[in-house]
Amino acid sequence: MKWIKELVDGDHVYGPLLVVGVSKGTTDKGLSYLNISFQDKTGNIEAKKWDVTQEDVETVVPGAVVYVDGIVNLYKNQPQVKVTGISRVPDLSEIDLTNFQKVSPIPLDEMKKKLEYYLNSFKDKDVEKVTKAVISKFYDKYITYPAAVKIHHEFGSGILHHSLSMADLAEQCAKLYPNVDRDLLVAGALMHDIGKTVEYDNPLMPVQTVEGKLIGHISIMYAEFRKVVDDLHIESEVPLLLEHMILSHHGKYEFGSPVLPATREALLLSMIDLIDSKMMVLDKAYDATKDGEWTEKLWMLDNMKFYKPKKR
Repeated sequence: MKWIKELVDGDHVYGPLLVVGVSKGTTDKGLSYLNISFQDKTGNIEAKKWDVTQEDVETVVPGAVVYVDGIVNLYKNQPQVKVTGISRVPDLSEIDLTNFQKVSPIPLDEMKKKLEYYLNSFKDKDVEKVTKAVISKFYDKYITYPAAVKIHHEFGSGILHHSLSMADLAEQCAKLYPNVDRDLLVAGALMHDIGKTVEYDNPLMPVQTVEGKLIGHISIMYAEFRKVVDDLHIESEVPLLLEHMILSHHGKYEFGSPVLPATREALLLSMIDLIDSKMMVLDKAYDATKDGEWTEKLWMLDNMKFYKPKKR
């Protein structure tokens, strides 16, 4: 079977897919149907299953890998699968589960090398000590977990991808504005979202944990940061400045920051975070849009539509 990203109108779908969402509907005639969202490592596709049985309802649940038989057709100019048959994969050991997890387009080994470069690039020894200690504590999840459920960087190694992109931007901003403390800015970029290793669970199909829903990644990160820093016995104000950057990196109260940016580095970090997250949202929308056409409305970008220029 083709990957989801390759499917076009008229294609026959026959093979395993991951169920990431499902809802039940009823026609005007009182017949039940299922709205299903399938996923593989290349993306997602919506589907409908008509003539629903109780077995279908029990089979098609979020997180299940199912064999799908169906036909692709266009609905509102987007490919959609009309499911004619569906069944649970009986033995997941026969399936390569990595085929269903969206992952960073940048190879993990390449990102790990860049992370190592940044960790060894600090001139300020206190910044180096704090950053290495915090990342070391969460390393395994930090390099593999997604950064969101569905908004931006919602793929394997998404936290690392997002953090390194921000570190790259931070490096260039520090060159452009020499009064910026480069080490603090890069360290803030690397650490600002580590709380998401606790906020989310299940890298295959990320969901918020109870702690994530009740507390959120900013507060989680602040608490975990304090635990690490207290054991380091650092005398300078580096830990305080980094704590402030973590707490203020969303930039506004209404975006979830308990405090507003009050240092040059904190302000820049919040802007860099906004740039990278919005560009990822737009890239994802463009990826699903043909040249010369408009994207759907993007709520994260003020419900605006964006035009995808034709290739020149």
